[in-house]
Amino acid sequence: MNAPLDIKSYMLEVGRRARVAARELARADTDAKNRALTAAAKALRRDAKKLIAANADDLKSARAGGKDAAFIDRLTLAEKTIEAMAEGLEEVAKLPDPVGEVSELREQPSGIKVGRMRVPLGVIGIIYESRPNVTADAAALCLKAGNACILRGGSEAIRSNQAITDCVHEGLSAAGLPEAAVQIIETADRTAVGILLSMNEYVDIIVPRGGKDLIERVMRESRIPMIKHLDGVCHVYIDERADVEKAIRIADNAKTQRYGVCNAMETLLVNEKIAPKILPRLAKIYMDKGVELRGDDEARKLVAAMKPATEEDWYAEYLAPILAVRVVKDLDAAIEHIGKYGSQHTDAIVTEDQASARRFLREVDSSSVLVNASTRFADGFEYGLGAEIGISTDKLHARGPVGLEGLTSQKYVVFGNGQIRS
Repeated sequence: MNAPLDIKSYMLEVGRRARVAARELARADTDAKNRALTAAAKALRRDAKKLIAANADDLKSARAGGKDAAFIDRLTLAEKTIEAMAEGLEEVAKLPDPVGEVSELREQPSGIKVGRMRVPLGVIGIIYESRPNVTADAAALCLKAGNACILRGGSEAIRSNQAITDCVHEGLSAAGLPEAAVQIIETADRTAVGILLSMNEYVDIIVPRGGKDLIERVMRESRIPMIKHLDGVCHVYIDERADVEKAIRIADNAKTQRYGVCNAMETLLVNEKIAPKILPRLAKIYMDKGVELRGDDEARKLVAAMKPATEEDWYAEYLAPILAVRVVKDLDAAIEHIGKYGSQHTDAIVTEDQASARRFLREVDSSSVLVNASTRFADGFEYGLGAEIGISTDKLHARGPVGLEGLTSQKYVVFGNGQIRS
């Protein structure tokens, strides 16, 4: 590797310290982890003004660098944001600790009892863009699940992330746990990311949280397993037997509740038998809210103001007030469309027909599949996980919103009483 020696040495030392801390965290009891989280929450509240001051320096640099309003909004820390971070730490402290839980314990003909125990993954590297609140969320979830973490936030948030990490370190110290359990990369040099992605002797899992460019880079370069999703091309299919009012509420919310999130609907599919009743009404709602509609020929016959959709529109994750609309013949056509153009993130059906709902649940191969609910519910908090480290569209280890359980693995445990194999 052609990285400067000082950065490479620094990163390897971070990895070494994380590995040592992970072994200590793996044997930490629940009370110690909870004390660390509640003490860190207290420190965040106490240091709110200090955090806002550090964030002001980051904001000044971001504005000088020409960052747009949406970026500035994601980067900004306010008193309510800091309070939400503190409450998040306290909520994670209240969650059941998955570490050490034994399940599926069964006695075998030999007399041994075989079960599975939940154990930490070890060291988790998290690469994320300029959302300082992710620093607190990621640290809390990794800590509660018994993992050490190496955090590499966006360079524009480096002062904010360091100030938040200082509060987390105070909590760890108060609970007698190693500060190296949560380390923030203190250099903005992009070389550090490349080194982190190659540190498979120290890092067990990489979690990239950010835009498509970041995740594609991690996929290209990483030698370490990942928990990730690439795109959020989410669909709502309105079936011919949908309740019209229910469908309108769901399709409106799935698109317009927030635009720039991975579980927002990007393509609306409507059964041809119900489309005349529902599409004109929905189109007015969308256009009144400033949503640009791009439809196929059948959709444009019903709503002339729609722009023609291109093939690229069916693949698009807009993260913006733009929506692709297609009228489909039936459930088979909807499932076929999702199978071809979807990203296996989140897809929903609106229908009163239970047979259609069951088929959609079985045949749509996504990490979250919903019946009669907005795609915006695909979220760790809404699923009762307390919080999430991210969304996974992979099929191995973790899928969907990843909470505490997704940050652990399982090993077989065997209890005997002197049995030997004949």
